This record gives sequence, structure tokens and C-alpha cells, in this order.
Amino acid sequence: MRYTLGLHELGDGCHAYLQPDGGWGWSNAGLIVGDGASLLVDTLFDLKITQRMLDSMVSVTHGAPITTVVNTHANGDHCYGNELVIGANIIASKATAHEMSEVPPAMLAALNSAPGEIGDLFRHFFGEFDFEGINPVLPTTTFSGKYSCEVGGRAIELVEVGPAHTQGDTLVFVPDAKTVYTGDILFIGGTPVVWVGPLDNWIAACDLICASDVDHIVPGHGPLTDKAGVTAIRDYLSFVQSEATERYNGGMDAWDAARDIALNGFEKWGEFGRLAVNVDTVYRTLSAAHKSPDVVEQFRRMFALELKH
Repeated sequence: MRYTLGLHELGDGCHAYLQPDGGWGWSNAGLIVGDGASLLVDTLFDLKITQRMLDSMVSVTHGAPITTVVNTHANGDHCYGNELVIGANIIASKATAHEMSEVPPAMLAALNSAPGEIGDLFRHFFGEFDFEGINPVLPTTTFSGKYSCEVGGRAIELVEVGPAHTQGDTLVFVPDAKTVYTGDILFIGGTPVVWVGPLDNWIAACDLICASDVDHIVPGHGPLTDKAGVTAIRDYLSFVQSEATERYNGGMDAWDAARDIALNGFEKWGEFGRLAVNVDTVYRTLSAAHKSPDVVEQFRRMFALELKH
């Protein structure tokens, strides 16, 4: 299936909404259509692009309106458009619901419009999005661990695999269609960013996907993939964990370690500067005394790594 903007039918009433190129903020979503009702997996980063997505789904949802939304995690590119799905039951893990309130759209709007170096930095990453006037809409149903729901006669299984990428990442399984929507447990063609960790949890999530009876795998960013794509993400995470741990044990500073690690081919993936955050997360996992830099400095470091190449 071609990696193009818009709604793509996977079969068995499952669809993927894809947004190339899958870089910062350009996330995917999913639609599961049942008898007279549909479930939407994630909204998008701002109201304009979320509305564009919902408009593209009208031909499918006119007879099966969206009654349920699942937010796979708390990053804004997967939940800032919630207000446009009026009246829907919004489901997320308890950890996701808590984390959603920590980075409101107004914060990104302020960073994007900031003067000087900080504004320039954030516009480099997020300048294509409009965060003004977004009203955060939090989940109406929360869970921990596993949660089963039914939409239009179809069974949906939610499995919490975080903390990993964020505090409460969730996989969305559609057993009757052998389909999984992974949220940001998968970045295909792009580099995963481990904001929270530990990496072991993320590696375990990849193993769970590979052990599951699925034919269709919809990542949070990038083109549709298969289990080989999942294994590649797992390999990257294992590599970073090993390389960062070795340098931690040798007494190297986390930022020095990120600049020292040779990516051995993984630098071909987009956004490879995310290594800076990932190494820092390994250090934080290894030592409770490790202090991570603030979010502005994290973005400075990612930008600097990519500038170096």
C-alpha cells in the first residue's frame, strides 16, 4: 500500500489515516467501523488537520458515526483534536489521562510564538501546526492494564504497554481483523523517542506485537509495516540501551555519550537526533540521581546532533 496522505482501507472495516512524512507531529490515526458505530484511534496535532481527517472519513462514517475515541498516549499529535469528535466516549489509560494535562496546547502555542532562539527552535520542529485556540478534551473512560470494549458489534482489546514512549502507551488490537494500531510504540522510517522509558518496557511491547496474531500493523508515524519493521525498532532500542549503558558504566556524561555513539546505519532513519533523549532516558533508568535537562534543552540537543551531520 502506498504511503500517501489520507484514509487507506486495510480490509475487514479497518482503516489507517496516514500523514507523510511521519516526522515531528505528522502522526497516523485509525478507524474501526462496526455496525452503526465506529471507533477512532487518535486525533491529530491541531484542529485543521484533524478536521481534514474527519472529512476524509465521512463516506465511511455517515452510516457508522464515531462514538468512541481511543487516545493511545498523551502526546498532542495523538489527542489535541479530541474536541472535534463531539459526544464521543474517549478512552485512554489512567497514566495517559494524567499526562495529557501536563503539556496543554497553550504551552506549545507559547513556545512556537516565543521570540528569539527558543521560538526559532520550536518553529523548526512544530512551525507547521497551529496550537492557538485548542480546547483540551480529556478522556471520559480510563483503565489500567487491559480493557475490552465493543463498538458496533466488534470486540476491541486495549493493552497498556507503557511507561515507554510516554507514561501510558496503549496498543489497540482488532482481533477479528488481525489488526493492531500501535500509537508511538512504532515509528517506521523515523527514530523512536523514549521520553519516559524504561527501554525494557518498549522492547517488551515490540515482543508482544511480534507474538500476536496480526497481519496489519499501523504505526504511530510512518508507513504501514509488518513484524520485520517491529523487529527493527526493537533492535534500535536494544542497541541504544547497550551503547548507553556501556558509556554510563565508564563514567561518561549522557550528552557526551549521545555524541559519541555511532549509529551504525540507524542514522539513515529520520529524526536520528532523538538519540540524545534516548541516551538520557537510559541514564535516568540506571540512576535515580541522574537529572535530565528541561524540554527546551532536550530539543536543543536533538537539533545539535542532526546539525553535526
